[in-house]
Amino acid sequence: MTDRFKKIWCTDFEFRSAPGERPETICLVAHELRSGRRLMIWADELRRLATPPYEVGPDSLFVAFYSSAELGCHLALGWPLPVNVLDLYVEFRNLTNGRELPCGNGLLGALAWFGLDAMAAAEKEEMRTLALRGGPWTADERTALLAYCEADVVALLRLWPVMEPHLDLPRALVRGRYMKAAARMEDLGVPVDLEALAHLREKWGEIKTRIVQRVDADFHVYEELSFRADRFAKYLAEQSVPWPRLQSGALALDDDTFRDMARAYPALAPLRELRVSLSQLRLEDLAVGADGRNRSLLSAFRARTGRNQPSNSKFIFGPSVWIRSLIRPEAGTGIAYLDWSQQEFGIAAALSQDPSMMSAYTSGDPYLAFAKQAGAVPPRGTKEEYREIRERFKAAVLAVQYSMGAESLAVRIGQPVSAARELLRPHRETYRTFWKWSDAVVDYALLRGRLFTVFGWTLQIGEKVNPRMLRNFPMQANGAEMLRLACSLATEQGVKVVAPVHDALMIEAPFDELEVAVATAQDCMRKASEIVLASSPLRSDAKVVRYPDRYQDPRGTRMWDTVWAML
Repeated sequence: MTDRFKKIWCTDFEFRSAPGERPETICLVAHELRSGRRLMIWADELRRLATPPYEVGPDSLFVAFYSSAELGCHLALGWPLPVNVLDLYVEFRNLTNGRELPCGNGLLGALAWFGLDAMAAAEKEEMRTLALRGGPWTADERTALLAYCEADVVALLRLWPVMEPHLDLPRALVRGRYMKAAARMEDLGVPVDLEALAHLREKWGEIKTRIVQRVDADFHVYEELSFRADRFAKYLAEQSVPWPRLQSGALALDDDTFRDMARAYPALAPLRELRVSLSQLRLEDLAVGADGRNRSLLSAFRARTGRNQPSNSKFIFGPSVWIRSLIRPEAGTGIAYLDWSQQEFGIAAALSQDPSMMSAYTSGDPYLAFAKQAGAVPPRGTKEEYREIRERFKAAVLAVQYSMGAESLAVRIGQPVSAARELLRPHRETYRTFWKWSDAVVDYALLRGRLFTVFGWTLQIGEKVNPRMLRNFPMQANGAEMLRLACSLATEQGVKVVAPVHDALMIEAPFDELEVAVATAQDCMRKASEIVLASSPLRSDAKVVRYPDRYQDPRGTRMWDTVWAML
């Protein structure tokens, strides 16, 4: 499979970077697999090079372990990115996704999985600490860092022969292609209002009590800064809100439950935002550089579905949604948030080839179309006329997408379980082809022990498995494929993608280029959906924000306004 490459370079950089800043390169070690040629270069010489000291053209293969870090060093040095990237971290994740890994999925874990010796973890941590300390380094320390860097390259050389037989090279290169896009996005970062962030960090400790008082005025469930479950139970009873309970009978107060209930009862959204802000928000951890850019490791392919899994505390889209209001384009520029319309519904329709579901997606409003197909709304009925019925059928669609049962749906819609069952029944009756396909997905997974996407991202099925997760995997994982491909296409066409967000992209451009950038990015999203689904494209929506305005998520607007009024 790799015979077509004249050169195969196994490469590793040592670097350090402060939170939110671009990497500062320390040294580079690279070995060419065929010739045995070895490069060991310190930072001062690297900075004098206009291009990489190894071949990066179409006849060469760039091999690394978690390559967006190495590619980020390319960008920091002003070097072009390799044409072909093979990431052994990503391929090891793909090979073992879903399995128990005693030593984790890092480089040491991969070596251990294949029974290969590795540098002791303590020694590796010591060298990492030395690199992060920063210079100047003594001659002995330089020698030690180069040796440490070379040890990782030697580990790649040892992994190569045991992993090569498992590589599906064409698809592996598609995954490597995304790591280039990830490096570009991590290099750009999301524009943040630095002045507002500094003000918020300075005053947060002082205003927390006042924020609680302001938000809790509608709920009366806090005692100073402490959430009281007994008071919350009283509020729920007064408002006739059905709330999930644990087997013990106590209220389920985890954030997942709060998030789902806030979707069903929007009035609860400020309370959920307040709870998350008090328990999880660590403003000092938000990784924002001196240039006002939020740069954070995207942790590509970390989730079982292959989605990114960046740090919730470092990534601007990780904490409470009101914090996203810190996102603000720089003077003379604008940003655009582009997301696919009803992506999971469209993916389910295309993969299952259910004609009724495909027709509902094509209508532009699949929830209203579903209600019409089920006979609950007349053929000429509109969203405005039948809003309440549409919302119920939307809840049923989302319940299926989230693999929720009748009990969970009943909580979401505030109706008895019997009513939820009656709402789910039309979905099975209307979309019989989809359900036949979905049942086949579960059967295949249990019989064959694996599931995979159109580009080969694989989930290994263990002994303990949740059938609901198996049903949802094709939509989530192929949605991740779609996002990765859209990011690759867009960044390769010069669009400045500053962040991927689940089923969306955020881009930026100068005022006079913004309209074209949005059109180009949406065209890339359309092409990506066509390629992944081998069918009609999915639609996308664009929310454009121009300086001096700031980006806002509607779910967090009230909390942001409350906080900012106090500040």
